[in-house]
Amino acid sequence: MAKPPKTTLVDRELIQELSKLLDETGLTEIEIEQDGQRIRVARGSVAVAAAPAPVPVVRAAAPQPVGESTSKAMDAAKHPGVVNSPMVGTAYMAPEPGARPFIEVGSKVKAGDTLLIIEAMKTMNQIPAPRAGTVTQILCEDGQPVEFGEPLVIIE
Repeated sequence: MAKPPKTTLVDRELIQELSKLLDETGLTEIEIEQDGQRIRVARGSVAVAAAPAPVPVVRAAAPQPVGESTSKAMDAAKHPGVVNSPMVGTAYMAPEPGARPFIEVGSKVKAGDTLLIIEAMKTMNQIPAPRAGTVTQILCEDGQPVEFGEPLVIIE
């Protein structure tokens, strides 16, 4: 049985950053691929890789003290104008790649206007604005995985 490749310092720093991102976003796992190397960080599960490239698998450490960015996410979740994700999936800011996004910070929206799309189980679900107002914050990025109840947008 071959030994797994040795983790370099750069990989350790990347793994630590991914662990922090897990804590900040509340996700249970995250995976990235760079230069043919795939890194997956998961909380509370054992990962099995189907890729031919070596895959370091790391369990996230216990939650660390609340930092500035984590407290901003917590503040956003308590905001009265927050729009939370109604499902788990992948958020897309535009109707198709390269198209203009549905909203930008400062956009005026009416109740029912599409804010973004969440792809779940190969189905594109439009997320409508629950009320009229101005978009003051967009809390997710295009192509980012989102969890149920995760803050997506703030409308004031």
